[in-house]
Amino acid sequence: MLFIDYYGFIVNVDNSLTELEKEKYEELKRLLKLDYSSIKIDGNENNGISDSLEATLTELESLIGLSDIKNEVKSLLNFVKVNQLRKSKGLPVVSLSLHSVFYGPPGTGKTTIARLISKAFKNLGLLKKGHLVETDRSQLVAGYVGQTAIKTKEILDRALDGVLFIDEAYSLNSKDDFGKEAIDTILKYMEDNRDRLIVIVAGYENEMAEFINSNPGLKSRFNKYFHFPNYSGSELLDILISIIHKNKFTITEDAKNKLLYTINDAVYEEGKQFGNARYVRNLYEKVVQNQFLRISQMQNIDDEHLSEITIEDLQ
Repeated sequence: MLFIDYYGFIVNVDNSLTELEKEKYEELKRLLKLDYSSIKIDGNENNGISDSLEATLTELESLIGLSDIKNEVKSLLNFVKVNQLRKSKGLPVVSLSLHSVFYGPPGTGKTTIARLISKAFKNLGLLKKGHLVETDRSQLVAGYVGQTAIKTKEILDRALDGVLFIDEAYSLNSKDDFGKEAIDTILKYMEDNRDRLIVIVAGYENEMAEFINSNPGLKSRFNKYFHFPNYSGSELLDILISIIHKNKFTITEDAKNKLLYTINDAVYEEGKQFGNARYVRNLYEKVVQNQFLRISQMQNIDDEHLSEITIEDLQ
């Protein structure tokens, strides 16, 4: 029985094949080897820290949607830029907490924006390293009291001189003592390293509001709020098309139209649980898998066949 590995999917192929057909499958397998490790929903191809603020802002503008977020980020960066200029001239700087709350549904670009902000703060000389450390409750909380502080401090030490991004931070606001221990450790570390660490907490809107209001220390330190709305159906389609083109595929117009209907239906059906760009990534992989299977059954395969996604691949 012949097996073809499509980017991690193991697909069984009917074993009633001639030797010629088997050779054709092997050739197809060789031709279709693509590097999916480079796929990023946000279109960001550079994981390193840019030396140019202009390059970072260009990357910000290249993101699909997020118009209000982009304006808020640019306003924040302008404030930091002027403050740093005042500092360089020996003038008093204006105090402003840069710790932020990112709230909104999943897959709406929160981590991407956090990464760009961290790079921009490095560009502006505000942070020495400007790296982003992503974490969540599972990496901060230990199984018993006393060890959580140690575990949390290890994460904080890694983020020093950069940005710590805590996803689903509201999960720390639990009834057990472990989450409280993690929060207390984070707040003390923020106070002790106020010029060397910026913390961004993220999650759903209502849950994050409850989380911030549950602790006076959190409420006093986090006073910048960024709202990340759901992408529109057309924006999600644009994100999907950008991934398709990035990976050297083309797509027919009727396939585009059907994809828009598919995306809008998913938005309606999944409601609050809709994954936005995460959903798009999964949809892309499903479409490509279907395209590979369709092509594998063709007799004469040319470059156009290998690249084109049609409405048949959306079944």
